[in-house]
Amino acid sequence: MAKTEVILTHNIVGLGGESDQVRVASGYARNYLIPHRLAIPVTQANKRHLEVLKQRRAEREAHEFNTMTELAKGVSKLICIVKAKTGDDGKLFGSVTAGMIADELKHQFDIALDKKKIHLESPIRALGEYEVELHLHSEVKSTLKVRVESLNPLPVSTEAAVEEKPRTEKRGKRTEEAPVEAKPKAAKAEKAEKAEKPAKAKKAKGE
Repeated sequence: MAKTEVILTHNIVGLGGESDQVRVASGYARNYLIPHRLAIPVTQANKRHLEVLKQRRAEREAHEFNTMTELAKGVSKLICIVKAKTGDDGKLFGSVTAGMIADELKHQFDIALDKKKIHLESPIRALGEYEVELHLHSEVKSTLKVRVESLNPLPVSTEAAVEEKPRTEKRGKRTEEAPVEAKPKAAKAEKAEKAEKPAKAKKAKGE
């Protein structure tokens, strides 16, 4: 494949920054880079523009550095909450990814951050709070607190419900059974009194 040299006029990720002289496929330069004014052919006339491009690049990089330095200070004070589905045992279905964290940063704080700048040492697979490293710039790093919470409602403790139910029923039985126990006693007393009356009458007659 034929190659050609061009001078980049804009920063292109994976290729270089403005003022860089790079070798690319001829078709890529002819059909894409040059028509979109992302690069110019290497000629004596174009080389005179290098100082202008270098100055523009220095200004852009300084702006990026300052912006990311301020962002690093801000995100270090934030807590980004990520909600995920879990099983009954609290374990996550899958894992929390850099893309999910980037989405929540945008949703919660309106911070647009490339997920490639979010570095997870290992996949997050459990609920809890984590410190995630951010590579915001070649010279700027920061950390973000990420709290993973369950998207499912917390289960109700069955043991507490079982223990509570008998106590409620016992209190009800005591209040309902107390009057019932009094009735047989009253009936027995009345029956004994009736039985004593004929005996007393006979005894009085015999005397």
